[in-house]
Amino acid sequence: MMRAFDYQGSSAKILFGAGARTRVAETVAALDCKRALVLSTPQQADDAGVIVALLADRAAGLFTHAAMHTPVEITERALQAMRDTGADCTVAFGGGSTTGLGKAVAYHLDTPQVVIPTTYAGSEVTPILGQTQAHRKETVRTASVLPEAVIYDPELTLGLPVPMTMTSGLNGMAHAAEALYARDRNPVSSLMAAEGLKALADALPRIAEAPHNLSARSGALYGAWLCGTVLGAVDMSLHHKLCHVLGGSFDLPHAETHAIVLPHAVAFNSSSAASELRPITEIFGGSAPGVALHDFAVGLGVPTALKDIGLQEEDLDRAADIATANPYWNPREVTRADIRALLAAAWRGDPPTH
Repeated sequence: MMRAFDYQGSSAKILFGAGARTRVAETVAALDCKRALVLSTPQQADDAGVIVALLADRAAGLFTHAAMHTPVEITERALQAMRDTGADCTVAFGGGSTTGLGKAVAYHLDTPQVVIPTTYAGSEVTPILGQTQAHRKETVRTASVLPEAVIYDPELTLGLPVPMTMTSGLNGMAHAAEALYARDRNPVSSLMAAEGLKALADALPRIAEAPHNLSARSGALYGAWLCGTVLGAVDMSLHHKLCHVLGGSFDLPHAETHAIVLPHAVAFNSSSAASELRPITEIFGGSAPGVALHDFAVGLGVPTALKDIGLQEEDLDRAADIATANPYWNPREVTRADIRALLAAAWRGDPPTH
């Protein structure tokens, strides 16, 4: 018999297709906004300037200081820029760092948001804001931070470097993998999770072989949208808790951390969620979902060890303490000893054992 469930679909408007970025001005107008502050990281300032030009007289200016993990001090600067320019909405251009900043502005000012993603993180379709203060990352979940419109233009991802593409794609896959065993999962979220995993499993190896393959880039962006939507629809568990700790408290790069931790977290939970995780082995092969994800990541050439992205061995105890002090719900009981062992294996780069 089918288990009882609740389901709430996203209210975000999605515009998907090559060249969709040219619709940014009409999208802002449809929100009844007149002056949009365009947000980006310093590295994407020139590309964000193209969006400013497309907005024409609806552009209020360009703020290029978005940073990883959404530090509150950067948010305060962006809020001042909103006031100084008289902006009544934001257009976030780039990856998760810029999307997070747009959400933080909306959280404080309740201003509409348009997001133009250039990576596969998926956070643009979630009502979740992760922000960092005093080296601790906190998560806020509220409808007010869900962007009103998202413009997916695969042409904007053609220049995304292959290593960043691979880790970003695995970051997106992490949302879907945990959605499979989420406490509040439902038939719709599980279907979307499996479809998102399948799309990224197909697209990422094709991009690795031919980075400018627009069809593969479109497939990856489609998968990222599905995985992000699932992240916004159900609660996450151990994997995301660990990544929030490692990113917020140890300043590890977001996508790479997700890519490294995912196989270990899935392997840890596989004994308690074997049937829920079956789609992973069906998509990636093998008999163990954690091993299947590890082998896929190795084939893409992504980092597989936390020691290679900046975590020190002496940090493992503190990371385990923080991760277990206030754990998320998880299908398997979380103990400090188990999490310390999991983190140590991920630090060394060991393949999961099951």
